[in-house]
Amino acid sequence: MGNRITAERWAKILRSLGHRVEIREDFDRRSSDLFIALHARKSARSILQIRQQFEAATIVLALTGTDLNFDLATNSAAQRSLELADRLVLLQPLGSKKVPLRYHAKIQVIYQSAHGRKLTPLKKQFEVCVCGHLRAVKDPFRAALAVRSLSSESKITITHLGRAMSESMKTRALRETERNSRYNWMGEVSHAKSQQILARSRLLLVSSKSEGAPSVVSEALASDVPIISTKIDGVVGILGKNYPGYFQVGNTQELRKLLLRCESDAGFYDSLISHCQDRASLIAPESELQTWAKLLNELF
Repeated sequence: MGNRITAERWAKILRSLGHRVEIREDFDRRSSDLFIALHARKSARSILQIRQQFEAATIVLALTGTDLNFDLATNSAAQRSLELADRLVLLQPLGSKKVPLRYHAKIQVIYQSAHGRKLTPLKKQFEVCVCGHLRAVKDPFRAALAVRSLSSESKITITHLGRAMSESMKTRALRETERNSRYNWMGEVSHAKSQQILARSRLLLVSSKSEGAPSVVSEALASDVPIISTKIDGVVGILGKNYPGYFQVGNTQELRKLLLRCESDAGFYDSLISHCQDRASLIAPESELQTWAKLLNELF
């Protein structure tokens, strides 16, 4: 799903630059001036076929979080894709740490842009949005665990958006919603509804063990919603290493303290907003368009 949204956004950008664009699930043996592939492993067969049929074809490969955090280290087909591609697109610069040094000259960083909404937060709650499908790599119940034992004086609540990727995840989410008055799992909602809930939230919370470059971080920046996150490359590459809103992966106590500090310490909360506003220019739509224009000019 995330790859499809990225493909559609890039197609819109490329069309605005005057190009004709088609989105295809697999290589269908038709020629093009430029092939853009998403995901080194999943696109490996198509990339190989393109190179075999059109030896001089220009191939741009966008590396996903799955590529960077898993496949490039172990999967030979993904590794071959790096060799065959002319350029490699990363969605944040720290992804380069997972790319072999011999391919670094191929790298172009293109931050994911987003259009934001600015809504008034709920008055009786300090609403924190968690946006992501329920699967192990997202550590999806870390937020729920962090708010279980808060005192009655706190107004912190968690609104969790995302599809359960297994029956056990669904059962746990429903049970947590029933037993934990501060946690509400809404399941999968439309992108428009997700943007609305994010825009009215006091915080976006990213609890993942690893990420490529979560698009929801760009959406939060565009909506002036500050972020607290695990200190992982996929987020640090966007927010910067000195951002004050990080906690360590899986550390419930550290997350609880960070949430309470955001709620009770206006100065600290404002510092998160200020840092996020400083980074928002990275994800401006015009920045993404200009970077694509620069890359295409270099290729052709």
